[in-house]
Amino acid sequence: MILGTAGHIDHGKTALVKALTGIDTDRLPEEQRRGITIELGFAPLRLGKAGTIGVVDVPGHEAFVRTMLAGASGIDLALLVIAADEGVMPQTREHLAILDLLAVRAGVVAVTKSDLVDADWMELVREDVTGLVAGTGLARAAIVPVSATTGSGMDALREALAAAVAAVPSRDSADLFRLPVDRSFTIKGTGTVVTGTVWTGQLGIDEVVRILPGSRTARVRGLQSHGQAVRAIAPGMRAAVSLAGIERGDVARGCTLVTDAAWNASTRLRADVALLAGARPIGPRTRIRFHLGTQDVSGRVVATGGALSAGELTPARVVLDEPVIARGGDRFVIRSGSPAATVGGGVVTDPLPGYRRLKPWPDAAPSPAERIVLIARDVGGRGVPRASLPVRIGSRPADVERDLADAADRIDVIGDTLYERGVVAHATEQILAAVDAHHARAPLEPGMSLQSARAANPAGAVLAEAVIARLEEAGTIVTDHGVVRRAGWMPRPSAAQQSELERLTATIRGAGREPPSASELALSGVGQTESDVLTLLRLLDRRGVVRQVEPNRFYSVEALRAMAEALRTGMQAGQEYGPAELRAFVGVSRKYLIPLLEYYDRVGVTDRRGQGRVVRQAGSGASPGVPGA
Repeated sequence: MILGTAGHIDHGKTALVKALTGIDTDRLPEEQRRGITIELGFAPLRLGKAGTIGVVDVPGHEAFVRTMLAGASGIDLALLVIAADEGVMPQTREHLAILDLLAVRAGVVAVTKSDLVDADWMELVREDVTGLVAGTGLARAAIVPVSATTGSGMDALREALAAAVAAVPSRDSADLFRLPVDRSFTIKGTGTVVTGTVWTGQLGIDEVVRILPGSRTARVRGLQSHGQAVRAIAPGMRAAVSLAGIERGDVARGCTLVTDAAWNASTRLRADVALLAGARPIGPRTRIRFHLGTQDVSGRVVATGGALSAGELTPARVVLDEPVIARGGDRFVIRSGSPAATVGGGVVTDPLPGYRRLKPWPDAAPSPAERIVLIARDVGGRGVPRASLPVRIGSRPADVERDLADAADRIDVIGDTLYERGVVAHATEQILAAVDAHHARAPLEPGMSLQSARAANPAGAVLAEAVIARLEEAGTIVTDHGVVRRAGWMPRPSAAQQSELERLTATIRGAGREPPSASELALSGVGQTESDVLTLLRLLDRRGVVRQVEPNRFYSVEALRAMAEALRTGMQAGQEYGPAELRAFVGVSRKYLIPLLEYYDRVGVTDRRGQGRVVRQAGSGASPGVPGA
C-alpha cells in the first residue's frame, strides 16, 4: 500500500516523513541545500499490526506540481500536511483538488508545526481545515496536530494512519501487470534500474517486460522493494526493477512496464472530463497538459457542442501530441499552460479507439458492459478481440466474462472476437441477399463462389466466414466444393433451356469421340451465345451427362468411358507409349488427341513418363472422373 504526501511548500512534509520513518527523502544535494523537495522521495513506514507501507514524498512548490502528480498517481491514501502557523495555502488547495481528481478517498490530515502556535490558534486552524476538506475524499479524515521537532502527536498520527490503512481495501494481484516508471538510473555491475509503484498485477524475476511507448522488451534481472531483494512484486509496492538488455535512455520517467500484449500506446482517448469550479472553459483549440501516472504530455480536449465548462462531467475526446499508455477507468489530471494551474481531470473510457476523428460517446460514466457495446459499435465488422477487453474497459481478466454476460443481449461473440449484434445481423442479410441475387442472375449455376460470398460483406472476411459457417450450421445455406447456395435450391432451366439441353446432349453423343466445341455448338443453335452454351454444358457436367476435357470442349461420358477402356485394353502394363500409338487406340485425330491424353492423366487412367505414357494399374488410385472406368 502507498501513502502519498500532499501540501504547500515548506509546511514540513519531508520533516514529517523523516520523523515517521527515520529516512530523509531529500536525497539530492540541491534539495538539501535549498531545503525543498524537488524530486520524489520514498521511504518505508512501519505501522505495527497494520504492516509496512510505502511513503511517497512529493514536492509542494508550484513549479514542481508536475512531479507531485507523478507521485500522487497510484497512491492508496494521502497524508495532507498543513502548517499550523500558516494554515491553508494555494498549493494546499491544488494538491487536495488533485487528490480528489485521482479519486483518493482515504487519508489523514497532519497539522504540522503545532509547537509554534497556541491552543486558540490551533482551534482556528482545525476549523479552517474542516471546511477545506468538506465535500472532498478526505472529508472524514482524522485531523492530527503534530510537531516533527518535538515529537508531539507522532504516536497519534501513527494510530490515525494505521486506522486509515485498515479501512483501505487491498489491491487484487490477479490483474494485468503495470508499473509507471518515475525514475531510471544505472548501477555499476547491475545495469539499468527503474523505480515506480506497481499499479496492478504481479511481476517476477526472469519475466520479460514490454516498455511502452515503443516496442522494446527487457528481461527482469532483479527486484527490490525499499532496499530489500524480493522474488516478485505486487500491487501497491514500491519497486526497483533491474532490467537486462536495455539502456537507461530507453526507459525514462513516463514510460510504463507491462507484460500483456493487450497494452498499446495511443495519442487519442475517449474520456469523461470535468473542470474544477472556477476554471475557465476549455475549447477544442485550448492547449492543456495531460497527466496520467508518470506521463505528462500536451494536447487538446474536444467535446461535442463546443467548450467544456466547470461543474459538468462531459464525454470528450482527448487528442495528445505524444502517445500515452492508458487503461479504461484510469484517472487523469488536466493543467493549463499559462498560467500553470490544475483546471480539471477525468476518467478514461476508451484508451484505444483507433480513429482520428472519433466522436465522444453520448453519455458520461458508461458501465463496463455499455462500453463493450459502444466499442463494438465503433469498430463494426472488424470486431473487438476478447483479449483486449481488460485494457479497453479496465476490468480484471476474471471479471470480463461477467461484463460480457451483462452485454449478452447486444453483443455477439464469435470465436475470440466480439461484434455488435446489429453488425452480425447486417452481415447475415448482405450475404444471403448476395446468394439470392446470384441464384436469380445465374439460375443454372450451382451457386455463388465462396470467395464472392465472403466479399459480399465488406466489413471483413473473418466476420463473413463466421456468418457463413453459422448459416450452414443452421441449415440456411449449403457450401460444397467452394460454392455457396441456398439450402434446397437446385438449378431450374426454363422450357427453352431444357430444349437446348436436350439438343446439346444429342449433338455431343452423336459426335462420339470428336465432339464440336462450345462455339461450334452455339453456331448450330438458335439464339444461343457461346457463353449461354457453356453455362448449359456445365449444368450437364454437374448432372453427369458430359465431362469437360478442354475449356471449350465437352465429351459425352459414354465416349470417354469407351476411350478409357480402349487405352486399358491396348496398353501393356509398364510399357511406355507415344502419342502416335495412343492415337491408334482411341481413334481420334491429332487435334483431339493431346487434350484427351492430358485429361486421362488428370483422372487417373494414364501417367505421363518422359515422352510417353503408361497405363495406370487398377486399384492405383483411378479417379471417378471417368464414369464406369
